[in-house]
Formats: sequence, C-alpha cells, structure tokens
Amino acid sequence: MKALITGASSGIGLDMAIYLASKKYELILVARNRENLEYIQQKLPTKTTIIVMDLSIEQKVKELCVLMKKENIDMLINNAGFGDFGNFSETELTKDLEMINTNIKAVHILTKYALKNMLKNDSGYILNVASSAGFMPGGPLLSTYYATKSYVLSLTESIYYELKKKKSKIVISALCPGPVDTNFNNVANVKFSSKPLESRYVAKYAIDQMLEKKKLIIIPGTKMKLAHFFSRFVSDKKLLKIIYKFQKRKLTK
Repeated sequence: MKALITGASSGIGLDMAIYLASKKYELILVARNRENLEYIQQKLPTKTTIIVMDLSIEQKVKELCVLMKKENIDMLINNAGFGDFGNFSETELTKDLEMINTNIKAVHILTKYALKNMLKNDSGYILNVASSAGFMPGGPLLSTYYATKSYVLSLTESIYYELKKKKSKIVISALCPGPVDTNFNNVANVKFSSKPLESRYVAKYAIDQMLEKKKLIIIPGTKMKLAHFFSRFVSDKKLLKIIYKFQKRKLTK
C-alpha cells in the first residue's frame, strides 16, 4: 500500500506519516520544508519519497498529480493548509489568495485526479483534512480560513454521496478536528484559547476511523463532538457571536 500526504513535515501530517509507516505503508511526503522532510525520511522504517513543493502554485499541484498517477497511490491525505488571523478588511490579499490556493484549489485538484485513478480499480482512500470550522456559518477574525474549510467539507460530502450511488468501494472522509497542538497557531499569529488535542492522537484516530469504520465525518475528541451536536440548536447569528468571542480570546491569552 502506498500513501501520499501533503503538509507532511510537521503536525498532523507528520504524525499520520509515522502511524502509516508503522502499518507498513510506503509513503510520498509533500511539504515546503526540505530540512524537515529529509530528517523524517531518515527516521521512518518504510520506503519514503519526499517532494519539496509549494501547493499554492497550481502548476506544481498538477505536476504532483502526474506523479500520483505514475505511482498508483492507494491513499491520498490532503493535509496541507494554513490560516491567518485578523479582520477581513485588514488581512493581506496576497496571503488570502495563497490560503485559498492551498486550502481549496490544491485539495480540489488532487482529489479529482486521485479519484479518477482510483475509480479504475474501484479501490482507495481519500482523507481531506477540514476542520470543525467547516460546520460553522462563518468565522469572524478567521474568515478566509473558515470559508476554505467549509468548501473542503462540502466537497467531500458531495463526493461521498456520488460514490455511494455508484456503489463504489472507494472511501472518502473529512477530518474535522477542533484545536490541535500543531504549528497552525504560529502561522495564523494567535494563541490557543482552549486546551488542544495532541496531534498524534488526532492522526491515529482519523486514519483508524477511515480504514476500519469508513467514516465520512471524523471528529476527534468528546468536546468537539458535543459542540457540533449542540450547535445545531443555535441560530447562525448567535453562533457568529460565540465564534467571534472565542477567536478574540486568542489575542488575550
């Protein structure tokens, strides 16, 4: 079995690579940080190929698709992504567009290419890393990030149903965690406002839920499961108010 993981140089992507290596998967790891990738490659016990690539560049993503087809990937994990904190009117447009390209466009392109290849044998796994943000009506102070994760979640759910109607054996899942102890907050320029889950736990939980239970929506942690359940009974305007206060606290911690 062979898996391709984007955003694999740290955090959830790295821990997924470690866990899949323990399950004897060959790995293709994609990220921008060459030093981290080379270090990981030396430490993993299974055959590991590293690709240094900026997935915000569409042409690079398409080059990766060509490689993915050549390598006959059994599992695709779209993990690469980042956020940026601030009022929408004040964040940098360049960074917004880079986020959209990474969080949406790269995921869209890779998922489409991987699915076309997997349909030939009617087998394979696709795990799109979304977020609990994807369930919300919006995300004041993280507006672009929330919007990108809503896209990822919606796309994954739609593909899931199309595959179900085809009676396909391909499994597609969306991982929707809450706060996780990764480098995300450093990139977004904020601090955690609540205790995060361990990245290693989230990575193992997600892969197990996909492989063993073929879950569509994967939500690690009891707290986030409860939050998702009770959010159904709260109006969108009230949720936006709660989210704004929650995000605002990240600046004061």
